[in-house]
Amino acid sequence: MQKYFLDNKSDKLILFFTGWGCDENQFVNLTTKNDLLLLYDYQNLDLDFDFSKYKEIYTISYSAGVFISSILEKNISNTKQKVAICGNPYLFDENIGLTREIIKEFRNINLNNYLQFRRKYMVETEEEFEKYNKLQSQRSIESCMSELKALEEIYIQEKNNINPYFDKVILAENDLIFKLQTQKEFYKDNIKTVPKAKHHIFFKFKTYNEILDF
Repeated sequence: MQKYFLDNKSDKLILFFTGWGCDENQFVNLTTKNDLLLLYDYQNLDLDFDFSKYKEIYTISYSAGVFISSILEKNISNTKQKVAICGNPYLFDENIGLTREIIKEFRNINLNNYLQFRRKYMVETEEEFEKYNKLQSQRSIESCMSELKALEEIYIQEKNNINPYFDKVILAENDLIFKLQTQKEFYKDNIKTVPKAKHHIFFKFKTYNEILDF
C-alpha cells in the first residue's frame, strides 16, 4: 500500500481509501483544511501511520477502497464518519460487487484502449474527460494489473472479516462499474446520489468536506 500525506497541522484527519489504479494525482482538484492521508495501490495491506494524535478521523472510501477500508477500519480509532463512494465492500461478489464482464474489461485495458475505457466508464462529459486526462494516475498498466491480482487474493483471504457498515453512501447516477440500482438494494439506507455522473464523481466537488457533507 502506498500513501500520500498532506500535513495541514490539524487535529482532524481525512483518511481517503482511493480506488483501483489510482494515485494522489487524480484528486488534486480537491482541497481540505484538515490533514489528509490518501491511500492507494493495495498490493499489500501494510499501513504504517500514527492515527492516535487525531481527535476525529473522517474516512472516505472509493470504489475498491470501499472493500479495503471495510477490513482495515477495525485498526483505526476515533473514526467520526465513514463514507462509501461508488463501491461495495463485497468487491468480487458477482451479484453485488464487480461482475465478470467488468473484471474482463479491467484486464483488457492496454495502451491502445485506456482512453476509450476512461470515457465510457469514468466520466460523464467531455469537459470532465479533459480534466481526468490532465489529472491522470502516473502508475503503469503493469502496476495496476498487479494490484488487481492482489485485490482478488486479499478478497479471498479477508471476505469473512468485512464490516459492511457505512454512515453514508454516495452513488453515481450513471455508474457502469457498480450499477446504481444494485447498490441501492444492497445499502438500503443513508444513500445520496450524484446526478449526471459516472464512476469518477470527484469533479462534482471542490473540497473533501463537501463530500462529507453531501
